[in-house]
Formats: sequence, C-alpha cells, structure tokens
Amino acid sequence: MQSRRKFIKNTGILSAGLVAMQSQVFASESSVFNFPMKDFVSNRPPLAQRKFTSKAIEAAIVRIKKQIANPELAWLFENCFPNTLDTTVDFEIIDGKPDTYVITGDIDAMWLRDSTAQIWPYLPFVKEDAKLRELIKGVINRQTKCILLDPYANAFYKDFNEISEWKDDITQMQPGIHERKWEIDSLCYPIRLAHEYWKKTGDISMFDADWKKAMELVLQTFKEQQRWENKGPYTFQRNTAWATDGVPLSGYGYPIKPCGLIVSTFRPSDDSTLFGFLIPSNMFAIEVLGYLVGMFSSPKLNDDEHKQLRDINANALKQQVEKGLQEQGIIVHPKFGKIIAFEVNGYGSFHMMDDANVPSILSLPYLGAIAPDDELYLNTRKLVLSENNPFFYKGKAGEGVGGPHTGADTIWPMSIILRAITSVDENEITNCISTLIKTHANTGFMHESFHKDDAMQFTRKWFAWANTLFGELIVNTSVNHPKILSNKNI
Repeated sequence: MQSRRKFIKNTGILSAGLVAMQSQVFASESSVFNFPMKDFVSNRPPLAQRKFTSKAIEAAIVRIKKQIANPELAWLFENCFPNTLDTTVDFEIIDGKPDTYVITGDIDAMWLRDSTAQIWPYLPFVKEDAKLRELIKGVINRQTKCILLDPYANAFYKDFNEISEWKDDITQMQPGIHERKWEIDSLCYPIRLAHEYWKKTGDISMFDADWKKAMELVLQTFKEQQRWENKGPYTFQRNTAWATDGVPLSGYGYPIKPCGLIVSTFRPSDDSTLFGFLIPSNMFAIEVLGYLVGMFSSPKLNDDEHKQLRDINANALKQQVEKGLQEQGIIVHPKFGKIIAFEVNGYGSFHMMDDANVPSILSLPYLGAIAPDDELYLNTRKLVLSENNPFFYKGKAGEGVGGPHTGADTIWPMSIILRAITSVDENEITNCISTLIKTHANTGFMHESFHKDDAMQFTRKWFAWANTLFGELIVNTSVNHPKILSNKNI
C-alpha cells in the first residue's frame, strides 16, 4: 500500500464577501436557495493558509451554492471543489517560467495522473482568471520536467535530489522519483491537460524544446512497451508481502503476444496488472495520441519536426493501438454480448473486472475515449455495475466499484462520482449524489474508499483528487441537470 502521512487538519472558517461570478454558464437564477449554515461551518483552511486562491473559482462556489437546496450538499461542495487549490499546490516562477508542484494530499509526492486530474475541473474557468492560467501552465511545465527525468515513473518529488522511501525497489530508481511504476495513463494525462489548456487559451508558450523532447519520450516509451521485438528496458520488483505491488517473471510480468496494444505493468490504482494489455488505458492512449496529432497539425506547431512526430510516430502508433484494440480488446460475454475487456494478453485470454481508479471502463466517456451512449460501452457498463464485476460492492452504506488496492468490500467515492458524470439518467445521478452525501463520514470531504456497510470506516482523510472531482460533478450538474440540485431531500 502507499504510505499515509502528513494529514491535514481543516479547521478554517470561510471568509465572507465573495463576489458572484458573472459567467453565462451559471447565469440561471431560477433556483436560488438561501439557508442558514449553523450546522455546516466551512472546513476550508483560513484564507491566509490557503496555497492558492482563484477569484473565478471562489465566485463559482458562491454562485453554484445558491442553486443547491440541500445545505449539506452545499457545504460539501464548498469544502471539496477548491480543495486542490486550498491545500496541494506549490506555485513559483523557476527560470522565468511558471512551475506548479501538486501533491495528492496525504502523500507528499506528485503523480502525473493525479496532478492532471486534480487541476482538470478548473480548466473551464481559465479564461476568467489570469492567475489560474499561470498555475495550470505551471503544472504542464512541471510535468514536462518529470517526464524528462524518467518517463517510466509515476510519482515524483519537488526536489529532484530527494531520495524515495522506495529507493530499494528493484528497478532503475534515482533521486527525485517517489515511485517507478510503469502505467500508460501516467503519460496520457499530461497530454490531456496540455491539449485542453491549449484549446481553452490558444497559448503555446509552454510547448518549447523541453516539452517536445518530453513528447518524443512519451512516444518512444509507448513503442517500447508494445514489445514488438523484445520486452523493453523496464522491469519492476519490490520486496513486499503486498501481492499487487510485485511483478512476476523477473519484473516483466506475465507473457503477452505483441498485437499493437501497449503493455501497462501497473493499473492507475498502482496495483500490478494480471495481463499486460490494460484496455481502458490503451483506449485512453488512443484518445490522447489523437490529441497529439491535432496539436502537431496546428499552424503554430506544424514545422517539419512536428510533422514527423505527427505522421511517423503519433499517427502510426495510434493506428496500431486501435487495430490491437479491435482484434484483442473486445470480447463477447455470454450474458452482456459484445463488451470491452479489462485486461488481455494477446493470446486470447482476458481478465474481466473494473477498478475504481481512472482510467477505468466506467470512466471512459469522461476521458473522451468512447461516447456515453455507445452500445459497446453501455453493455460493458451494465456488467461493471453488477455482481458480474468482482469488485462491485453493494452494502448498507451504498454501492459502487472498489478494487484490490483498498481490499475487499471497499467502495471508492470516485467510482460513484464517475458513475454520475457518465450517466444520462437523472435518477441515477440523483442516487449517486445522495450516496455521496451519506458517506463522507461527517468529515465534509470525499475519501479514497469506505466500507460497503459502514462509511465511518474509510481510507485517506485527505485525498484531493476525489474532492475536486466531486466538485466537478456538482458544477456539471448545475449546468446540465439543475433540477437535481433544487431537490432539498436529495
């Protein structure tokens, strides 16, 4: 398991006097609720202790809270949505460029995955806040540095001289790396962030020589892990009793048959894969490779070098992974018909389950990897949210997807949030939000997981990604399904 340390004690009181946002996105005044907050005092840090403050985000909090009839839900939103900015970001200017280090919460390290996911919900607000734009640009710059240090690592320290508690892992550890678990999504998320920031702002100032070199390393690493000719340079072993932290067969994993798909030695939960071709992560890779092709096709990035990256590397690789997906990643289930496999090995074997962490099968529409109404996705979604998924749990406290990382009978709030975000059914969305209100264990924040029968048994008191993702759900609901938030009894 990952270490648990440096827990935060949130005892702050929200300062008054925030100005409402004048965005058209939140312009509806049809449902405005003013209710006493006597029993729901803000759990945010005092203003002076917050790591970063965005006027646009503060205005959105005030605005959206007025749409929420349930006071506990409004309180949760106020606590959770700004949690990444309040508690986890470290922004500065280094060598004339913005640099933002983002910790996950209780673990003082920056995951490429988590840092993107934590910042992602703030992207719709970047046009309204120049400081927020610089902060996010700083995340892109920091991620570039991390990839250049080691494209196979998943988590890094701010100080590249710091030695990890996992220094004895049997892999090519070096200073600055917290953990060196190869996960496809670790290289997908930085592309997703850079692409969306570019689309929102048109800014290409961070796409410099270092960023281009980092993208070359991404493509090189993906190609190495297709394992066409050999197993590639990466291996990982750890002396541990925790089975999912180890990798069999000298650290390469169980055999795979090359087919165009990319091997992911670990899942986004940081647990090792059973079969190397993790399909949700490969589908995410297809999506972001398309982003690279699009970015390198833009007039300002369309020089000869970028054309080569686009045509010879990114586009060709995308086509190979797509072919492998169609040939190996889609299976026929006796009950649900044609579905997306979770893991395959290229020999015809598959592993059918879903894990709560993202990318998961459930989350694929959220990542843009498939349409939410695609028949293939809907068939697979039915399986994922049923007893046919060995990690779908239903108990007295709620129902949702968990995974090996937190053990049997544990449900991740993240899976409930993603179920709602990817749903087009208002009743399902309402039920998910209701469950989230009931399972925060009186803390006012989301957690990594809770026991299916007792939400007071939870892991990770401070998990910023889950908090900010919950905020994103409420922001989306305020726009797409405002009637849900007007229900005081949700």
